[in-house]
Amino acid sequence: MLHSRTRWIVRQTQEDKVQQLAKELNIAPLVASLLINRGMDTVESARYFLLDKDQEFHDPFLMTDMKIAVSRIKEAIDKQEPILIFGDYDADGVTSTSVMMMALKDLGANVQFYIPNRFTEGYGPNIPAFTHAAETGIGLIITVDTGISAVNEARAAKELGMDLIITDHHEPGPVLPEALAIIHPKHPESKYPFRELAGVGVAFKLAHALYGEMPAHLLEIAAIGTIADLVSLKGENRLIAKRGIRKLNSTQNIGLNALFKVAGVELPAITEETIGFSIAPRLNAVGRLESADPAVDLLLTDDPYEAQTIAEEIEQLNKERQAIVNDIAEQAINEVETKFPISENSVIVVGKEGWNAGVIGIVASKLVEKFYRPTIVLSFDSEKGQAKGSARSIEGFDLFKNLSECRDILPHFGGHPMAAGMTLELNSVDELRSRLNKLANDQLTEEDFIPVTTLDGVIDLKDISLSSIEEMQLLSPYGMGNPKPKVMIKDANIAGIRKIGSEQNHIKVTIENEGSSLDGIGFGLGHLYEHISPYSKLSVIGELSINEWNNNKKPQIFLQDMAVHSWQLFDIRSVKRLERLQSVIPEQNTIWIFFNDENIPKFRTYAGHKMVKINSIEEASSIELDHANIVLADLPPSKEVLSNLFSGKIPARIYAHFYKEDSDYFSTLPTRDHFKWYFALLAKKGPIDIKRYGNDIAKHKGWSRETVDFMSQVFFELDFVKINNGVISLTNTSNKRDLADSRTYQQKQAQYTLESDLLYSSFQQLKDWFDEIMQGAVKFEEAKEEKWT
Repeated sequence: MLHSRTRWIVRQTQEDKVQQLAKELNIAPLVASLLINRGMDTVESARYFLLDKDQEFHDPFLMTDMKIAVSRIKEAIDKQEPILIFGDYDADGVTSTSVMMMALKDLGANVQFYIPNRFTEGYGPNIPAFTHAAETGIGLIITVDTGISAVNEARAAKELGMDLIITDHHEPGPVLPEALAIIHPKHPESKYPFRELAGVGVAFKLAHALYGEMPAHLLEIAAIGTIADLVSLKGENRLIAKRGIRKLNSTQNIGLNALFKVAGVELPAITEETIGFSIAPRLNAVGRLESADPAVDLLLTDDPYEAQTIAEEIEQLNKERQAIVNDIAEQAINEVETKFPISENSVIVVGKEGWNAGVIGIVASKLVEKFYRPTIVLSFDSEKGQAKGSARSIEGFDLFKNLSECRDILPHFGGHPMAAGMTLELNSVDELRSRLNKLANDQLTEEDFIPVTTLDGVIDLKDISLSSIEEMQLLSPYGMGNPKPKVMIKDANIAGIRKIGSEQNHIKVTIENEGSSLDGIGFGLGHLYEHISPYSKLSVIGELSINEWNNNKKPQIFLQDMAVHSWQLFDIRSVKRLERLQSVIPEQNTIWIFFNDENIPKFRTYAGHKMVKINSIEEASSIELDHANIVLADLPPSKEVLSNLFSGKIPARIYAHFYKEDSDYFSTLPTRDHFKWYFALLAKKGPIDIKRYGNDIAKHKGWSRETVDFMSQVFFELDFVKINNGVISLTNTSNKRDLADSRTYQQKQAQYTLESDLLYSSFQQLKDWFDEIMQGAVKFEEAKEEKWT
């Protein structure tokens, strides 16, 4: 067996709906099932999802307070009243700020932006910044991607004589700020049809309202922030992302082109993955390490030289960010393993003085990936007596809801069910850890701590084609709420498997079934190579794609996980150097079986801790082997012992080594003609001194000396000869006896057969024999495995 790293949950779809949708839209059944899994289970909804040509954006004035906001902003533009855009330092905040700046500048406003410093001011609006704005003559502040929790700051703005318009998308708290206008898709009084906009999406809607028509030129910026913020890519978000990516493929934005150049991005190849893995991290890096202002400046500039300079600065900051993240992640992992082990903590809360507050969110994500626990990573500031933190969660644990239970020790926090940020007193950290662990223990089961991979279906190799994969691209862009399709291929034959890469840390597999085959690449899965027997039935999950090489296209799958759901046989009979066994046999859950005392010392250095010596059939029958890895270190005295050892049991794996110092297999097992000739020689030549002439006889016939001695012993046990001081002669007995009556002959024949069946049989012969022995238990286990599908 090979256990998967995650729980595979296969979405179930009604076959009749799949076939109907496939027929009505003329699409592959695979694509139809993907649409149904995403909630598009009618022809109308599926067509709407696939085709955005005739789709319209929602009326922005359906948002609460939109009319008030637009009226106040236009008044400020008319009077040339200074306006301040108050943004946030992440990619969503940077793009939100840029969208609002572009729109207001285009409309002739006297506008500037302000993004608080992550390290000196923290997240969100703050009273000192508002006070400074009032002192410089600002009469109107518009927040973007922030502000919904700024109750005190809104009150301060009012007292300072400034109007405040809040545009945000984060979860509203129980009390809303007293602002002139709050534009929020989740506003308690909102009738807006789509509630999942990113911060930049809300800013885009305000721009839409100000222009009086959809501002297509802002879509490319809005798409970057929408994808970067990991909001659901359905509804209006999908429209923003899809059309925005189309704009990016031919963008004229000077700053973006400079950033694409340093990142090695080619415009026609830009997808949602380009944004998520190349562009968003770079825009985020600026605000994580320094002021986020250069990121906004980059998007707004029309000077190619300035754009190049800023882009190169951002690239360098991103490299620094990567190094800092790796260092802190290493420290944080050590904190978990040495101080807060997951065996005792359902929620991880770790922190340290000096950890960069700008990257701890990334570190939290890495800890979730490694330990699969809700995680909070904190940066301690002993001078202020505070801790700033970022949190990431797992399915089943709503961060915002559970942190809300701790409001009394969290003076400042906000976020979503899966991610949050916070500030608290240092002396409250232990209390927060304790409370969250109690909440998690009440809400989560043991199974919740096993990562889940949700799959779109189990598919046959014969159904995978270039056309079906190309049709799947109609579902892009992929993201939250519309994940890239993941499929399972179950119990395929392995046509080829090998490690690849300069460090041999990747794996390439070719699987086949009923004449159809598929290549798979598993990046970072090279370690699984030693755990997959090439004759096993392999189940894989991953993302289908098209591999194009030298103008040849063929389907492939990017492997994300693999499993073998039946027991596996590993043939290590050819391994002569015992030290090599350590590299192929796992240490955990492994039992080493020995049948001969004299062999145990030879293996002691290389075997695991659990070694078992079997002395009888009764002992073999009583040993518990289910779901363990079994190493058959040496050769048993008989197949009967081995049969009793495995009968009705289900090991995970069997490693067949069958060590034997001296093999009997290649020594001659004399035939009846051999015995007949030797008997005739003794009858003709009379008594023969075997000690003296045994080698001559063997040499004359091309036998080994052992063969001569063996036949002599057999004749002696059958009373055909007498042996006296090495001299052999025939007896006068006339009794006819079969060679098999000799115990020596029986033992030799049994040993020869044993080695033939166990040591020198083919892999398939050995596998078939074990299968037959374990058949009853295996059938029972297979019946249980049906639940898995």
